[in-house]
Parts: sequence; structure tokens; C-alpha cells
Amino acid sequence: MKLMAARLSRREFARIAYTGTAAAGAAARLHASSETGDPLAALYPYSRKRAAVSIVKGEDRRRNVHDALAAIDDQIRPVLKTRKYVILKPNCVTMRQNACTDPDAIRGALDYLAPRFKGPVIIAESSAAGRTGEIFELLKYPALVQEFKSQKVSLLDLNEESRFEATTILDRNNHLIPVRLLTRFMDRDAYVISMPPAKTHLICVITLSVKNMVLAAPLRIQPKGKVSGPYFARPENDKWKIHATFRHCNNNMLLVAQKISPCWGAAVIDAFQGMEKNGPVAGLDVEHRIAVASTDYIAADRVMADAMGINPEWIGHLVYCWQAGIGQFDPGRIDIRGETVASVRKEYQLPSEVERMQEWMRPMEDLPTSVPAL
Repeated sequence: MKLMAARLSRREFARIAYTGTAAAGAAARLHASSETGDPLAALYPYSRKRAAVSIVKGEDRRRNVHDALAAIDDQIRPVLKTRKYVILKPNCVTMRQNACTDPDAIRGALDYLAPRFKGPVIIAESSAAGRTGEIFELLKYPALVQEFKSQKVSLLDLNEESRFEATTILDRNNHLIPVRLLTRFMDRDAYVISMPPAKTHLICVITLSVKNMVLAAPLRIQPKGKVSGPYFARPENDKWKIHATFRHCNNNMLLVAQKISPCWGAAVIDAFQGMEKNGPVAGLDVEHRIAVASTDYIAADRVMADAMGINPEWIGHLVYCWQAGIGQFDPGRIDIRGETVASVRKEYQLPSEVERMQEWMRPMEDLPTSVPAL
């Protein structure tokens, strides 16, 4: 908050603060009206289900992740026992190790699963840059396959899968464009555990469990041979289409989340060492020593954002997912287990263009304010 204020004029900061408060206030009023029987409020499918979120603080990353999942075992186990296999979805966006899911975090999840699940476990990722295998090697993920052989652990580069389901998202001109989503994330036999590190993000403020899933879902066809140029410029990469603009990325993440969220199992966010400023590729390390877990991805991300000292109401895709009924964002309906948010809160430095990331909260001033009479 302090960093943002320093870069904005007093008038601009006040405008952002006012519009942000207005947007949040409007959402709160609609949600409150649903409690009092307002018939219009019934049109808005805000999630009304309570969510449980665990917060664990400690000096052992692996233990933190295990204990965070164990604290919500009563939420996980009833669904887990109905699934045939587990997907552990790390975040391996870049060759920078501190921006990726640490193998000890994965060990913590496997420790939790060992006495509770006897089916196969797949560590699956689809790096946007198309270097999933290289990143797996850098992080020493192949060693996990041997170390946890009894749990039938395997590695999967989702970029090598070609089964997809088509859907539509928005481009920067508000036109619908096609995008191909990997069917792996829509498999009802899978229990998907999203396992990102806690990071700020240079396009959407933070990247946590929801974004970890959404940006992995679009298909990226592996180019044959060496292809030069930035990965997001390649026409075979549907992943970059999500980041159309600062405003549209929130809409697009909602549209993808609506397709894949029915198969989401649990989220465990590792902030043993978080990242601040311009993550994921140019961020700075933050020693935080916590882990957060929930079977509600929206609630997990909201609590972690708060623990990072970032106003959760700035995170457009979380607000939209809550408004669409995907998960719980209302702190009054989130039950915290373990540490309190206040006791673990640490203020992360914000991305350099965080003010532009608030565009979704403001009116689209370049559009007409009225339509012709019919």
C-alpha cells in the first residue's frame, strides 16, 4: 500500500481507493441483500458455503505443507477417497528456482497423502515457455519419483498432451476468441492439488492457487525444432491469450476457472520463502515461513493475499470467481484453523504497475454511457 501511494498522485490514489471501495461495497451490499431475501440478489450466485483455511508457521517447509493439509483433512478425505489418482500441480513458470514450487513442498504433500491415498500420484505441469522437462531437472523433481516409488509417483509434461476442449475468452478488443483447454484438468477421476509458491505478479498483483491452475490449462503445442522469439508470440501458445490486458486477464481467468474448477481438490500455498515486487521472473525473495491450505481455492488465495499484506479486494479474478459462485471470498464465511492471519502477516512490496492492475475496478470510460432508445 505504501509503495503504491508513493508512485501515484494524491488525486489518482484517492480515485483508485474510492472506486475500489465502491466496487467492494457494491459486492458487499448485494451479498448482504441475499441474506435478507432481496429477490434480485438471488440472481448473483455468490458462494454461500463456508470455507476452512489452515495457516501453519514453522521452520521446516516440508512439515509446514504437510501440517497445513492435515489441518483440513476432514475436508479433503471425503472427496479424495472417490478419486482414482491425484495430480500435484506445482508452479514451474521459469528457470529461476525461487519462482518455482520447491521439491520439499511436494514432499510435504506426498507425506500427507501416503497414509490416506493408495492410487497413483502425478506431478503435472505445463510451462508456458515450453521447458517443463528442463525445469523438472533443475528442481530435481525426477528424484521424487524414486524417493516415493511406493506411492506410484510420476512426472507429466502437460505440454506433451494433445487432448483438449475448446472454449472462448476475450481478446483486448472484447472480442471472443477460441482457446484450447487441456482435458486433464477436467477429469472427474482426478483429485487436483494446486501447489504454488506465494508470489506477487507483474500483471495481476499476485499469482497463487487459482492462477496456477488457470494458466496451466490452455494448450501449448510443442514446436518442432528450435523456435526463436518470445514464447508468448508463438501462435501455437494459447496460454498467453489469458493476459490480454490488465483489465481482461481477470475476466479470462474467470472464464477458464468456470470450466476447470469442478475438478479442483485442494490448494496448498507455500510461503516458506515468498516473492515480492515484479514476480514471477524478476521478483525478490521474502522470508515468510508459512503455508496456507484449503479445499476452497478462492478462500485460500484470499487468506494468503491478506497474509502478504495485500488488499484481497484488488485481486479481480478472485472477486469475480466469488461472484460467480466458484469459491468463498467473504472473510465472515472463512474459518481459520491454526495461526491467525494477523500473527503471520508480512507486507510484501507490490509490483511496479500495480495501479494499472486496478483497471478492472474502474468504469470503461471510453464506452458510451447510454444506448439509443428502441
